[in-house]
Amino acid sequence: MARFTIRINREERSTESPPNRPLLEVVREDFGLTGTKYGCGEGQCRACTVLINDLPAVSCLTPVSSVDGKSVTTIEGLSTGDQLTGVQQAFIDMDAAQCGYCIPGMIVEAAALLKRNPRPHRSEILDAMNPHLCRCCGYRNILSSVELAARALEANDA
Repeated sequence: MARFTIRINREERSTESPPNRPLLEVVREDFGLTGTKYGCGEGQCRACTVLINDLPAVSCLTPVSSVDGKSVTTIEGLSTGDQLTGVQQAFIDMDAAQCGYCIPGMIVEAAALLKRNPRPHRSEILDAMNPHLCRCCGYRNILSSVELAARALEANDA
């Protein structure tokens, strides 16, 4: 067991854990942030995507020891208070979720993409979202959601 300190969703938190324990377990079990979902446990579905220092990462394969002293953002940490981000609102507006299980990871990925590039081409959106699996096959609305969020960002900049 070792003590790890993580800045999670803008709040510094500590936990004691074996160093190789998956970040996903720490986020859900130790910190009670259940928006990040366990999917395959192999990094293939991306349901567990979080941001580590603003970069997307699969938390099921990320050992907690590798994020000690780093910033981690989960789906719960994207918004501030009750105010949803543009990406979150776009997913609602476009009715992108069917069962909704994969959506938190996709929203986190989309938020990272739009932070890097607020005006992505559709091919860039496809590249970013391609590793994410949606078992309900809602891909059309998911891609449209990211495009809508990008247009909203552009309109706010105008």
